[in-house]
Amino acid sequence: MSAPAAPRVLCIAGSGRRHGNSEGLLDALMRGVEVAGGLPVKLVAMEADIGACGACNACSRGGCCIKHDGMEAVYSELDSAEAVIVATPVYFATVPAVLKMLYDRCQPYWVRRFVLGEPPRAYKRPGAALVVGGGGDPFGTGCAIAPTKSVFAVLGVSVDHVLEVVGPDEPTDIAKRPEALSRAEEIGRELVLAVLEARISVDGVDRNQGL
Repeated sequence: MSAPAAPRVLCIAGSGRRHGNSEGLLDALMRGVEVAGGLPVKLVAMEADIGACGACNACSRGGCCIKHDGMEAVYSELDSAEAVIVATPVYFATVPAVLKMLYDRCQPYWVRRFVLGEPPRAYKRPGAALVVGGGGDPFGTGCAIAPTKSVFAVLGVSVDHVLEVVGPDEPTDIAKRPEALSRAEEIGRELVLAVLEARISVDGVDRNQGL
C-alpha cells in the first residue's frame, strides 16, 4: 500500500511585483506548510500569462473558458489543490489587476455550479487570505478581502484565516514585522492539519497514516 500524498496547498502570489511584502508573508506560510508535512505549490499571478475575461459568456454553454493561455495551468492547480491561499497587496482598496484577471477567469466554476447545476464538492477546502496594505487609504483592506472571499466561495474554499498587515510599503518592510511572519507560518501549519482532518471526514477513514 503506497503512502498517502502530502497535502497539496496552492499558494497564489497576487502582487504586481516579485518578492515584496505580501509574497514575503506567503513564503512564511509556505514554510509552515512544509513543517507540517504539506506540499506548498507557489503560483505567481503576474507570471502566469493570464489574459482578461472578455465577458463572451461562452463558458455558460459548456462550463469551460474558450481562451487558451496560462489560465489553463491555473485551472489545473485550482482543481488539484486541497487548500488555497492568496497573498495580495492592496491597490486602491482592491487587489492588483494581475490577480483580478485570475479571479475573473474563475467564471467557469460559477457557471458549472449555478447555470449547469453541477453539485458542489463534498466538503469545502480550507483557505486563507494574506493582505498587506501600506496604510493611509480611507477604505482600508476590506475591499481587497471581499473579492477574494467571493472567488473562494465559487471554488468551494472556506476562508478559515484572514491575516491583515497594515503599514509595510517598501518591498522589504515585512521583515520588520516578525509577529506577522510568525502568524503566517502558523496559518500554514493549521491549514495542513485542516486538510488532514477533512480527508478523514469524507468517509470516516484515516488515510493519512505514514505522513
